[in-house]
Amino acid sequence: MLVLSRKLNERIYIGDNITLTVTRVGAGHVRLGIDAPDDVLIRRSELLEQWEEMPVVSSRSRR
Repeated sequence: MLVLSRKLNERIYIGDNITLTVTRVGAGHVRLGIDAPDDVLIRRSELLEQWEEMPVVSSRSRR
């Protein structure tokens, strides 16, 4: 696992098409903005179990 320190508004680039931006830093939490193509599935770990139970829906039909 790569662990990086970032300050407010600093970015991390993953490959050529994914960007993570630190949008807010608070007491005990950090808010991230994620810019990624529509075909990249982004899931929060605490919701992973719910996602596994849901049927797959294409990103085009969610718009």
